[in-house]
Amino acid sequence: MNKEIINTLQRREKIIHLLDKDNTVSVNKLSKLFKVSRVTIRNDLRHLEEKGCLLRCYGGAMLNKSFALDKPLLDKSRLNSNIKNKIAQRAAEMVNDGDRIILDSGSTTAAMVPFLHNKKDLIVFTNAVNIAYELSTCNDIEVIIAGGNIRKKAYSISGPTVEQQLRMYHFDKLFLGVDGLDLNTGITTPNFAEANVNKVMCQVAEQIIAITDSTKFGRKSFCTIENVNPIKTIITDSKIPKDYLEQLHTLGINVVIVDF
Repeated sequence: MNKEIINTLQRREKIIHLLDKDNTVSVNKLSKLFKVSRVTIRNDLRHLEEKGCLLRCYGGAMLNKSFALDKPLLDKSRLNSNIKNKIAQRAAEMVNDGDRIILDSGSTTAAMVPFLHNKKDLIVFTNAVNIAYELSTCNDIEVIIAGGNIRKKAYSISGPTVEQQLRMYHFDKLFLGVDGLDLNTGITTPNFAEANVNKVMCQVAEQIIAITDSTKFGRKSFCTIENVNPIKTIITDSKIPKDYLEQLHTLGINVVIVDF
């Protein structure tokens, strides 16, 4: 990825952060802030509107409330915590002794950890500092932690070194947290560096298992990880929209429902 593309992605991420903070942004102020032309900013806003991130208005844009923003992990863990724990427990039941698995960073994958303590001969790769720490005391679980740049509010590690490290291995299952799942856009996340890591995770795992509560269906975020077709299983709750459930079944995806 060349420097110009990286700069564009970083600028667009910062625009989203400003929208999260102020709810609205103006073309003139963004042009001065990033030292780029107003034409460039309008192109950014047009792209972000197509992604579902914002709604353009005269002279600028406002936040699309249905957009999945990049929230701190501690905040995420408090949302729908009861159902997340049930989803996590069901996900852990799909882990067999001797499996080689990936646990993506996220509040629902982190909730799987207590349910993995009794597993035997397990190898777990994770890019989550908190998950690696919690699993490090388990005698029968070998933990491989990614090496790279830490995103402090997410407790996650990303960057090219993580992607290179992942390509050295082959895993049975990937448990992937979801910020947004749209049938057309696919699985999305707010951070492009983390999206790149997640893409490689999908490539090196035999099975992709998405774990998400029902509020994430129909939502979009900034960066696409993968379309829905390669997903083997989705574990969610009984409030999944009926049209999504039907279409996912049509695609041959196993949808596992846990009740409140």
